[in-house]
Amino acid sequence: MSSVTSAHRNTREIAGRREQIATRAVFLVAGTAMAAWAPLVPFAKARLGVEDGTFGLLLLCLGLGSIIAMPITGILTSRFGCRRIISVASVALALVLPFLALANSMLELAVVLALFGASVGTVDVAMNIQAVMVEKDSRRSMMSGFHGLFSLGGILGAGGVSLLLGAGLSPLDATLLASVVLIALLFFSYSGLLPYGNHESDGAPLFVVPKGIVMFIGLLCFLVFLSEGAILDWSALFMISAHAADPAQAGLGYTAFAIAMTAGRLCGDWIVKRLGGTRILIVSGALAAGGFLLSVVAPNQIVALAGFALVGLGASNIVPVFFTAAGNQNSMPASLAIAAITTLGYAGILLGPAVIGFIAQHSSLGTALIALAVAMVFVATAGPMIARK
Repeated sequence: MSSVTSAHRNTREIAGRREQIATRAVFLVAGTAMAAWAPLVPFAKARLGVEDGTFGLLLLCLGLGSIIAMPITGILTSRFGCRRIISVASVALALVLPFLALANSMLELAVVLALFGASVGTVDVAMNIQAVMVEKDSRRSMMSGFHGLFSLGGILGAGGVSLLLGAGLSPLDATLLASVVLIALLFFSYSGLLPYGNHESDGAPLFVVPKGIVMFIGLLCFLVFLSEGAILDWSALFMISAHAADPAQAGLGYTAFAIAMTAGRLCGDWIVKRLGGTRILIVSGALAAGGFLLSVVAPNQIVALAGFALVGLGASNIVPVFFTAAGNQNSMPASLAIAAITTLGYAGILLGPAVIGFIAQHSSLGTALIALAVAMVFVATAGPMIARK
């Protein structure tokens, strides 16, 4: 370990209000950038002229880029600090985003999606490392609020780009404006980003194979992340194919999901305190399952949007409860358990687009959403066993 890094750890300042605001801004950057892709999906598919199954395999590149970048980010953040890694990755996000509107071949889109996914994954890991340290220094619960800003970014990204497209802007012009917003947020947050990495991770391996209860938590996180990723990648196409939505407005399905998830997360600490983890998992899983079913059987676009909103509301506090359970279990060190279930969760995002595309190719997108409803019922019934441990 370098002497510079050690000095940071020994003389570091306690993170205060400036760092808290910067952390919120970075979560907003990540959420905005990720969700800006949702309204672009139908346009990308139309440019390539490929079937659902093939397009699902292309979407796999986004998750693959994230999975590859995440463990590397742990090393880089420990060595260079959160500020440098978040800054470089955020600039990369802003540069890559417009190319999602330009890629005209399968190879081009695969490469751009992989770079986009790697940038998102890098920001995601680094900002969560910063969030953990800022929360500990504040000595109060702040994680739900941070993740609430990520969800708010989802509203700004999907809703903003959808509105720009609806106003007649081209996908390229819309993404260029989104990139300007990302750079502005980075500039605003830069001074509050921590110049050091996670000072409590010395000697810990980057990844451990989960076991016992941690493996089960990881499986459930996999299902929840898969469901969330399906809304991001497929909701716009579903609104077009099943409910005859205009392509410029199809991204509002993800917007409805993101608005509900934001509300749920911003109220999450209060809700969990009132109901407890067990009830949260039962109610939340049931709501998410019902939302998927409602979107499929909906007689019109408004009801379908309400279904996606129910999914967002239901899914909003499931993963935070699982993370709490991972921190309280005794079969593995808490930090390694959280790292393991995070990786398993992102595997759901990695495999989700291809799984949904495969089902849609051989049946329909509606059938794929029904399968996700079944998965959320499993979460609602099996999750409480974890919360009680």
